[in-house]
Formats: sequence, C-alpha cells, structure tokens
Amino acid sequence: MERNGKPKADLVISGAAEVLTCTGDGMDSIGKLTNGWIAVAGERIVAVGSRQEVTAAVDCGQAQVIEASGKVVVPGFVDCHTHTVFGGSRVTEYAARMTVDNPEQLKKMGIETGIHVSVGMTQAESEEELFLSAKERLVRMMHAGTTTVEIKSGYGLTLKDEIKMLNVNARLGKELPLDICSTFLGAHGWPADLPKDVYISILVEEMIPWVSGLGIATACDVWCDDGHYTAAESARILEAGQKAGLQPKIHTDCYSYVGGSDLAAEMRMLSADHLNYTPKAVMRKLADADVPGVIMPGIDFAVQHARPFDARAMLDAGMTLALATNLCPGCWTESMQFVMMLACRLYRMSPAEALRAATIGGAKALGLAHDRGSIEAGKLADLQIWNVPSYEHAIYRYGVNVIDQVVKRGKVVVDRSLVERVWV
Repeated sequence: MERNGKPKADLVISGAAEVLTCTGDGMDSIGKLTNGWIAVAGERIVAVGSRQEVTAAVDCGQAQVIEASGKVVVPGFVDCHTHTVFGGSRVTEYAARMTVDNPEQLKKMGIETGIHVSVGMTQAESEEELFLSAKERLVRMMHAGTTTVEIKSGYGLTLKDEIKMLNVNARLGKELPLDICSTFLGAHGWPADLPKDVYISILVEEMIPWVSGLGIATACDVWCDDGHYTAAESARILEAGQKAGLQPKIHTDCYSYVGGSDLAAEMRMLSADHLNYTPKAVMRKLADADVPGVIMPGIDFAVQHARPFDARAMLDAGMTLALATNLCPGCWTESMQFVMMLACRLYRMSPAEALRAATIGGAKALGLAHDRGSIEAGKLADLQIWNVPSYEHAIYRYGVNVIDQVVKRGKVVVDRSLVERVWV
C-alpha cells in the first residue's frame, strides 16, 4: 500500500552495525552498509540504505521495528544441495569409520555401507515418518539462518518410493515457512536387482514422465562419476528431463573425472556439484558457460576426501561458487554457518567469498537469483539478523549459532532473542 505517495512499510530493521547486501559482481562483493536500515512491505524489500534514504522513500510510521544496533543483517542462506528427506541414519557406519575404513572389514563386523543402506531404510519408512524426520531437520536449519532449501530424491530408486520422497518435499513446502526446491534424483544409483541399462530406460520412459506430470519437481539430477553414470548416460537422462520440463543439474567429478563437468557446461545446467577432480580447463568452461559450481566442505570433511575441491582455482577461473550443506545420511550437517567456517579455514575462501557463496551463489545455482540471495529493493525479504558486531564473527566463533532473528518473506519466523531474555 501507499501512503502520502510513498510505499507503506510493514517491517523496518533499523540501525544495524552492518548490512551485507551481497550485491555487486565480484565473488567477494558484499555491499557492506554501516548503520543500515531495511524497509519491507508484504513479502518484499522496498528500501535499503541509511535512515535518511529509507525514510525518504518509504512511510515507516506504522511499521513493526526491529532494532538491530550492534548486530549484522545478511540475506537468508540458500542451501542449494541437500538430501534432507531420508529414512533412518548411518550413524553406526559413520562411527565405525573413525577407526576402520575398509568396506570388507566393516562388512565382517556386520556393518553395511553405502547408498543402498539408506535406500533400504527410506523405502521401509512411510511418507508420514519421512515427513516428520525431515521437518525436524528443516526447523533446525531455519534456526541457523536458512530460508530456501533444495531437496533431492534419490533414496527411493523405484517410481513409488521416488514419488513418496517428492511428495514429502511438497508437503514440507506447504507446512513450513521455508521455500523448498524439489529435485528428482532417480539417477542417484540403480536397484541392486536391475541392470543399469534397464533402469535407465525406466528412468527415461516411465519415472521422468510421471514426475513431470505430477508437477512435484522442478529439476532433474544425476550422479556422473566412475562407478555411477557415464557422461553419455547422464546426457540421455538429463535430456529426457529437459524435454519433460525439468532443469538439469549434475553431481560430478566427486571421485573421478569422466566428463560430467564438460557436459554441465555444454548443456548450460543450473549447476555442477562437488567438482573435486575437475580440471582447470573445464573450470574455465563452466565459467564461460555461466554454470555455478556447488562446493560442499561438509562432505569432504565427513569422508576425509582424498582430493578436496580447489575453491581458489575455481574462483581464479572466474566461476560463480555456491556453498551447500549436502545434508544427507553420510554428511549430517544442518548449519550453513558451519559450512562457511570450513570453507574459510580449510579451502582458503575469504569470509566475504563464503557469505556470497552461501547466499546469492546458492540462489543462482537454483535459478532464483532474480528474487533472493541479496538485499535489494524488489527482492524477497529473506533476512538473517546476527547477534555479532561484524560479519567475520560468523566464521570465527566455532560451533556457535550467531542467529538472533530470521525473517522469511517479510515475517519473523525465528526470534532467539526472546528465549535469551527469559534466561538472562
């Protein structure tokens, strides 16, 4: 609404020590404003700047005011690669691997390993059970500042179970104040009782058309790696997805280089994810094709990866990078703050680069940079308020949740300051 010729604000965040808009073209461009103000009308930001600039442009007289003096405001995290919906856990396997990392020895100990363990547990659970466990994880993610989450299927590997997972994604999006982007990852593996070529035909001829027809996914993903799907097989699957209206994404170069990242550049995919073995020449291809690279410090940390991804080489090649949790049974982290810490400490990213990768980079990797990931007039009011004096504290305070409040589409959905006031 307008009043006196000005848009009328419903919410104002005032006097923040720092507002990090994450605008600009550089991977370290964070657009820092001091003593910053933000005005919100409905779901969207209507003004950002100094008090004088915001109050001149917007009627703030009747707005709810959040006083952010001494605090930091940043865009909501966009977690662009997760497997949040899954059955059970692999905690026994994970704990055993602290001292034993030989699959045959683990099998002798009665411990099964790998994706098919999660497939079995996910197939065994009902839609309701999967919904409840995923909901708990998502609530904790929201309390750590995440406002948009991509969730893949891929632990079903049958039409019935893949649709079950995607239905859970849809319900989560309706019942939680988070935006859920749903990705069909039927090509995460293939059933143990089917030859791979037979399963590919089922994917292309049955599963992708069904998923598309139900409207329960917007993207199609495939794991292209040695021992998984070849580049040619991946192309067949993703081209079928494209014809059905599903945007292509790819897990690739995680444990080998078999051409998946080249395919990502050629098809101009939404994103290419993992990239541990990506050659520098292909990094430049991805940069030229404007395909974001999604890098996940959490999974490299969880598996003690033999070849951690090279973030600096990707940045030097001109790539846009996104950070993601890769929340899954083998990498159970729900905190993008933790992911930023790992990116800075272990992968030589600056705090500014990590923040951009966790916000506007993630939005770009989902094709959503037009309406989120940065603090700009016209974009969704997806915001975090950190109870720290400067943004670098988010990667300095290990294991600490710096969140004070989270705003999603203009509404306060997390307010930890209320809890703290009860106990102080």
